[in-house]
Amino acid sequence: MNTKTAKPLHFCSIKEFKASPLHPGAVCHSEILSPLFTMSKAVTESETLSDTLSILLKIMKENMGVARGMVNLFNSRTGKIFIHDSIGLTKEEETRGVYSIGEGITGKVVETGERIVVPLISEEPNFLNRTKSLSKLEYSERSFVCIPIVRGKKVLGAISVERFSDHQELLHYDVEILGVIATMIAQAVELYLLENEDKTFLKMENERLRNALKEKFHPSNIIGNSKPMLEVYALINKINKTRSTVLILGESGVGKELVASAIHYNSLEANEPFIKFNCAALPENIIESELFGHEKGAFTGADKARKGRFEDADGGTIFLDEVGELSLPMQAKLLRVLQERTFEHVGGNKPITVDIRIIAATNRDLIKMVETGTFREDLYYRLNVFPIIIPPLRERKGDIIILAEYFVSHFVKKFGKEVKLISTIAQEMLLSYSWPGNIRELENVIERAVILSEDNIIHGNELPLSLQVPVLSGTENSKTFVAKLDTIEYEMIIEALSSQKGHISNAAEKLGLTRRVLSLKMQQFGINYKKYR
Repeated sequence: MNTKTAKPLHFCSIKEFKASPLHPGAVCHSEILSPLFTMSKAVTESETLSDTLSILLKIMKENMGVARGMVNLFNSRTGKIFIHDSIGLTKEEETRGVYSIGEGITGKVVETGERIVVPLISEEPNFLNRTKSLSKLEYSERSFVCIPIVRGKKVLGAISVERFSDHQELLHYDVEILGVIATMIAQAVELYLLENEDKTFLKMENERLRNALKEKFHPSNIIGNSKPMLEVYALINKINKTRSTVLILGESGVGKELVASAIHYNSLEANEPFIKFNCAALPENIIESELFGHEKGAFTGADKARKGRFEDADGGTIFLDEVGELSLPMQAKLLRVLQERTFEHVGGNKPITVDIRIIAATNRDLIKMVETGTFREDLYYRLNVFPIIIPPLRERKGDIIILAEYFVSHFVKKFGKEVKLISTIAQEMLLSYSWPGNIRELENVIERAVILSEDNIIHGNELPLSLQVPVLSGTENSKTFVAKLDTIEYEMIIEALSSQKGHISNAAEKLGLTRRVLSLKMQQFGINYKKYR
């Protein structure tokens, strides 16, 4: 293994430091005293481990010149080591960084309780890049230092950094400073693990599995990471390898057409035609001609022969939206196509054969329609080969804000505005609403809000009245002057607590209030700071 024992630090003067040929991120002891004091203060004053680590990692980046920093915690019950916090990594990269004892550099540090210094990552086979955050170029120009977090004789985790490898002298500096930081946070880490290790690991593992499913199945044209949608993605992935008939079921506005598109464009026939047809959009006599085509003179105005949608889709996919709206005679004709892949033009008698996949969709209850005789039972079973049910938006709350933010970015570009975020109160209103119109309704709501926004933020009062549910208990008349002031005050407090991750002192400072005044206001409005951590 490519390891290196740290040498004692050289205490340098400011003059020596400025003249030093080290990397621009280099810092000597006289320069680090202030950051060390800030770190110590953060450890003693922060209310949560996450707050502490957030401050420490920021100081490490700004004062040590590191490219990435990670704090890994060890779950002794499961034997897994996971990234609790980092700087320079995305959330998805963090969730991939899970190790077993002895696995990779981090696993070996936790196993042995000994520090490991890797002067050049590309020459160290034990460096696994489990997070997939390093490119091939970065492999050849980065060093890595990993220090155990120890409390007594118990190894609780590890703290590590990556930096550019052009100045090896800095690695000894990193070892000393990381050792100090590891000692500072050891007690806080131990207390945190005692209270949260099972809950935290399960949460991280759930995130990791969700991201793995997302990477494997997530169609590029659909937005949403909720559990119901992950199940839909898995079904899409399974049907992509076949040409079986698919029946997509779901309420109006849930995105059935997007699912149909995802099935086609992720299939082996992605380069073949994808024809869409809405069965509810035209009268019956026109639907027949549109689907099956017609011969010249077949009816008044048919001055030339014309192909239908089934012929246009030959070799690819036809999507029949709102198939439940077809009349019984049209259902009979569709049944023949499903059974034989054969039909005739209107006014013709020559059989036409096509090789197509049929995807049908409806918001109707086809089983009830079969019972009442308005939908053919044999057609239902022919269509229902591979059903996919799209959940309504009210059953996938986890996707609402993701979708809303996507629509904000879309309409910002469309209208040339600079809306940057959705206020916490507006988010709560979006999450509390039942969305009978589903994603289509959400898109319309966000379009309106972007147009109305005047300060680059979407506020609750810019949403439709149907979404503006009372947020203050005991407010009988939300139109009074006092009630409006209360609502504004409430929203400002929520925004401050949200931005400061539930830290009351920081939120009070942001609002220009004392902690006591803010606490009284929170008590008045029934606000619990823990909700925003």
